[in-house]
Amino acid sequence: MLRVGLTGGLGSGKTTVAAIFRSLGAYVIEADAVGRELMSPGQPVYHAIVEHFGQEVVSADGTLDRHRLADLAFRHHRLLELNRIVHPAVIVAQQEWAERIFAKDPSAIAMVESALIFEADAQGSAPGWRRRFDRIVLVVVPDEVKIARYVARMSQNATSARDLQADARSRLAAQIPDSEKIPLVDHVIHNDGSLEETRRQVERIFAELAAAARV
Repeated sequence: MLRVGLTGGLGSGKTTVAAIFRSLGAYVIEADAVGRELMSPGQPVYHAIVEHFGQEVVSADGTLDRHRLADLAFRHHRLLELNRIVHPAVIVAQQEWAERIFAKDPSAIAMVESALIFEADAQGSAPGWRRRFDRIVLVVVPDEVKIARYVARMSQNATSARDLQADARSRLAAQIPDSEKIPLVDHVIHNDGSLEETRRQVERIFAELAAAARV
């Protein structure tokens, strides 16, 4: 069995890479999806966020106003406060998921896709998180590519391109640069070429991970 962290900054394409790993046989869980579930009404994380940030983060339908939370996190520099509420619960859920996977498939690759493996560790919202993984895979692209992809993905909103670019840069500023992560990971995937090029890199890495998982 092998616990693998798949990480990469905003717009790096780690979701695409995760889909390729999944197609090859890895079990993949998305930290963001787990977080969204835990932040739904009735969940302890939901109540903790409302208690900490106040009713201003609650929408008319009772769900959390994710745009307001993002504004508080990135424009008002309260990201660490939010992460300290969400990350510990997300990690517990991921660990329980991995144990279920290994119970039925002892040679499984259990992969957690998360943008903030290193940040959560360094900033103290989830101390020691990266050491819980046997391998870490990092997806990288130049920052300008990240920003362009973010703007393209969010362009359906009414927000102007300039505001989206500013939002992307503020989010990137909250993440550790790829240059600092590269020496600390086991595998790097360069995702600024064709999909075929990316897939070849993933296939090579998957073969190495699968061999390690069987040991």
